[in-house]
Amino acid sequence: MNKIELLAPAGNLEKAKIAILYGADAVYIGGKQFSLRSRASNFSIDEIAELVKFANAHNSHVHVTVNMLPHESDLDGIEEYLKTLDLIGVHAIIVASPSIMMLAKKLGCKFEVHVSTQHSSTNSSAVRFWKEKGMDRVVLARECQMEDIRSICEENILPIEVFIHGGMCISFSGRCVLSNHMTLRDANRGGCAQSCRWKYHLMDGDTELSDPTNLFSMSSKDLQAVDYIEDFIHMGVASLKIEGRMKSAYYLATVVSSYRMLIDYIYEHGHADEKIIERVKKEIAKAENRPTGPGFYNGLPGYKVQLYQDHDETVTQEYVAIVLDYDKESQLATLQVKNHFMPNQDLEIFGPHIPSTIVHVSDVYDSDKNVLEACNKPMQIVYTKWSGPIEVDAMIRKIR
Repeated sequence: MNKIELLAPAGNLEKAKIAILYGADAVYIGGKQFSLRSRASNFSIDEIAELVKFANAHNSHVHVTVNMLPHESDLDGIEEYLKTLDLIGVHAIIVASPSIMMLAKKLGCKFEVHVSTQHSSTNSSAVRFWKEKGMDRVVLARECQMEDIRSICEENILPIEVFIHGGMCISFSGRCVLSNHMTLRDANRGGCAQSCRWKYHLMDGDTELSDPTNLFSMSSKDLQAVDYIEDFIHMGVASLKIEGRMKSAYYLATVVSSYRMLIDYIYEHGHADEKIIERVKKEIAKAENRPTGPGFYNGLPGYKVQLYQDHDETVTQEYVAIVLDYDKESQLATLQVKNHFMPNQDLEIFGPHIPSTIVHVSDVYDSDKNVLEACNKPMQIVYTKWSGPIEVDAMIRKIR
């Protein structure tokens, strides 16, 4: 049995490399064309090619989203684009439009074609339909419950991908038009304004039903499926997908490394005990900026899985520095400042090969060898003696 894939999002080249270094078996990215999440930086053709080489060197794969629902004017250049992705050597494309799916197959592209969650595939008949059309994998709808997924996997029709972490749509995934109506930004062409997360005065005629000091909203809690990973592995799910191409490199490093730890533990020990489950949840919480819940995996979500008030995102500032270099002989670490922190205190480091470890950071110097009273200039390069575990691309954060 193939080991389950951990699939991570990335909005730019830096984030994609971080996701791979921190344990993703594959990353999914968007190009400059034909992709949702138009507000992400997204990748040029040269950047996709560079990422494919990087991924190959780290035994990882690159999936490219070609998942907009194109209107007539959106299709210009699609054939050339698919041929270019094939020549670069991407492993798969994730597609919502049947016409683009069939075009990729007609062109004889070597990459796999995965059916996007935008199609809301929720049953084995739908999966069988996509197999008949020559597709290689189906990303199930987020609205599937555990028994739905179990039943679909038992049919063993096509490899199945499910979401395990990240944002949830308040509407049926791929069916919301709030953004279109309210902002003229088409959610299915990459422009969702997340109108559901706005705050509203809820009115009945001229009477306001909402609290003016605590306005109404209708967003969902983010998905967090730590408790279900072992079940997905035993079901035979092919891929576990994290949502969040707009998220930061720190968020990706934290979430990816946490699920990586859990998946590897299950394969090594055969099951996930309470201790590892709680450890992983605690790690993930260090990067979360919204409340989380089980989505549909516990059945139809009740009100406790929704966010009607008091749902503002909190800005996390725990991430304070990344390791750029380390000299073993002098024990001098080169850091890049990300958020404000004070020298001479205990902080926490974690990296691609370092579990979360508390370390003491002593004096910190700038490039002119001046001792800094505070590290409060984002992107500044600083230096400090380091005696604990360390590696390039490791991240340093405040202790929660």
